[in-house]
Formats: sequence, structure tokens, C-alpha cells
Amino acid sequence: MTTAPPAAAATPTRTPAARFSSPTSAPRPSAPPAPPVRRGPLAVSALLAAALTLYVWSAHGAKPGVLLLLGLGLGVALFHSRFGFTSAWRQLMAVGNGTGLRAHALLLGTTATLFALVIGSGTGLFGSVPAPSGGPLGIGLLAGSTLFAVGMQLGGACASGTLFAVGSGQTSIVLTLGGFIAGATLAAWQFDLWKDLPALEPVVMADHIGWFGSWAVTVLVLAAVVLVTRRMQARRNPPPLGAVPSARGAARALRGSWPLAAGALALALLGAGVLVVSGGAWGVTSAFSLWGSELIGALGGHPESWSWWRQPGNAEALAGPVLADKTSLTDIGIMIGAAVAASLGGTWALHRGIPWRTAVAAVLGGVLMGVGARLAGGCNIGAYLAGIASGSLHGWLWGAFALLGTWAGLKLRPLFGLGNPKPGDGVC
Repeated sequence: MTTAPPAAAATPTRTPAARFSSPTSAPRPSAPPAPPVRRGPLAVSALLAAALTLYVWSAHGAKPGVLLLLGLGLGVALFHSRFGFTSAWRQLMAVGNGTGLRAHALLLGTTATLFALVIGSGTGLFGSVPAPSGGPLGIGLLAGSTLFAVGMQLGGACASGTLFAVGSGQTSIVLTLGGFIAGATLAAWQFDLWKDLPALEPVVMADHIGWFGSWAVTVLVLAAVVLVTRRMQARRNPPPLGAVPSARGAARALRGSWPLAAGALALALLGAGVLVVSGGAWGVTSAFSLWGSELIGALGGHPESWSWWRQPGNAEALAGPVLADKTSLTDIGIMIGAAVAASLGGTWALHRGIPWRTAVAAVLGGVLMGVGARLAGGCNIGAYLAGIASGSLHGWLWGAFALLGTWAGLKLRPLFGLGNPKPGDGVC
């Protein structure tokens, strides 16, 4: 008896919209309900936010007070959207999920648009004159961005991620922050060893093709990044992103998980606010060198004698109060803002029982990020985001070599008992 072969399953016709979709191996899981509000941590963090804002405003004026408020907003947006740089690069390199990198593209493109409008028109508050963030192109940039990316994969967070994770109570990231401050301070102390590394002058596109041309080139390249990651994701069909607890309906704005796109837009607006108020782009890591050096000074050392603190602008930061320093204000604001958001979301918690290998990786990763940020002239915020948004070539190079460092970091993570996403996982 001859058995007819089974009929082949009909291949569904793909619509034009589906051709540009980014499939994953399964639908993204639904977010679990948000736990109850953590009233104790909420009361403490909200009181701290209010008291510190009043103090800074009265002691140092409106400009620092506004910068602190912008930092609080950045902390809320970072936490609610769980906007990650470390996880986005890890998911892309490990399993081909480009969702996070496409969120970067939206953040970068929106920030570039706002920067072009603000800097191109010279719009500033409190007497500030907005300026682009351009960095030299040299060995320090390439080595520093690579080291930074290795460090963030070991430490579990980038510069901005470290701050909002600490604010939300993630104890292991406190170790990362400690290592970060130590590494940034070490690099400042040893500034003479690396300050003369070979480098070319900064290349800012607006100096050659104007702000509209710079913006157009940036947006076109970002559009290409989006298309490439969509095709990669369609080919590799990776696991979906995991879901975090979230409230439903209108309460989601205060107690929920925001879409990555919402987080990208909020961060772009707040980052542009920092530019308008201070005249410079949002940054993170210069404050870590300052905090570490202040601690050394308090213990009897003399950081004011270091070459790093004799550089133009740096000497004023060391001599002045920390709560008048632009980057310190936004960094502190991010941690407190994240604490408020995590408490409202019911997820604020101190994590105990950190495995020793995880603790070692956290400290080592922080040190590598601190050293790398100083060598590269910035981190994922001050170099990558601010550089690309300013139309500076160094921002693109930072991102490219950070991908290389991410690859190396993924190879090292298992040595410390840290896992990487795998194609067969339920989520990545």
C-alpha cells in the first residue's frame, strides 16, 4: 500500500509590515503585577529628594537646583524603562536580539535632533552657551572604550545603569560603584602615564557640514543600524526580552514598566535639558574621579597636586563644593530618583548573600570602567551618547570598540559564575 506524503504546510504570505518586523522565538511574556508600594523606602527617598533640592537651591542657586531636578527625572526614567546599555549589547552579541540597540538608536537620534536645535540656535539658560561634545581620536579612546565594555559586562551595569541600580537597592552594584570610583580616581592619579597617548584632533561634523548636515548624516547612519539589527534578529530568531513587574492602566506611569521607546524619549528630553541649563552634555564619570579624590583629601592626601586636577576646569571642580558640581548633582539625582521610582513600583530591595565570584566581578568590572572612562574621555553617556548626538566621530568609535569589548566581556563572564543569554532560553 502506498502512502501519500503529507501535504506541506502552507507558507503564510508575509505582509510588507511583517517583512520589517523583528521576530523572536516566542512572544514576550506578560509583565507580572507590581508588588505593593514600599512605603518606608519611598518616604526616605522622597524626603531626601525634597530636602536636598531645597538645600542645593538655597545654598548654591537655581542652576544647580535645576540640574539636581533633572537628575531626579533621569533616575525615574532610567528605572521605569530599565533602559540598559550593558544588557542591550549583551543581548545583541550573545543571541542577536537588537531590541535594546534599536532603543539606543531612538535615544541617539532624538538627542541628536535636540542637540542640533539647541546648539545650532545657541539656546542656553543661566548664561550658559551650549557646546558639542567632541573628543580626540586616539589610542586612549580605543583602549578605554574596550576596557569599559569589558568592565560593564563583568560589573553588570554601565555608568548610568550603575547609578539607577544602586538607587533601586541592588547591593552587588554598590560594589560595582565602589570599583568604578576607585578606577576613575586611579586613572586621575596616574594621568601623566596616559595623557600623551597618540591621538588626532576631534572631528565634529557640524564644523564641516553645518548642524543640519551633521544631523542628517547621524540619522541616516542610525536608520542603517536599525535595519541591520532587524535583519540580524529575523535571521537568528532570538529569545524575547524578559518582562518586569508593572501596574496597569494610568498607574503604569508611576508604578510600572515603561516601553523602551518611552524611556528613550524621556532621557533625550532630560539630557537636552542638562545641555540647555549647563552648556554641556549630560555626563556621569567625571564625578567619580571627584568623589574618590575628595575622599583621599579627607584622609590626608593631596589630590590637588595631581596633574589631572591642575587641568583647566578640573581644578575648579576639586576646589568647589561637590553639591555645586554639575555631574555630581545629576549622578546623585539619578540614584535618588531611581529609589523613589523603585519604591513606588514596589521593587526596591536590598539583595543579600552575594556570591564571592559575583562580588569580585563587580569590583573588577567597576575598576575597568573607571579606568576606561578616563582613558576614553567618557562613558556610555559622556562619550557614546553625547558624542554621537553632537556629531562627533569619537562617539561612533566608542560604540564600535564597546561592541568589541562586549564580545570579550561575554567570554570572561562564565569565569565569575555569570551567565550569558542562549538561543534556547525563554527570555534574554
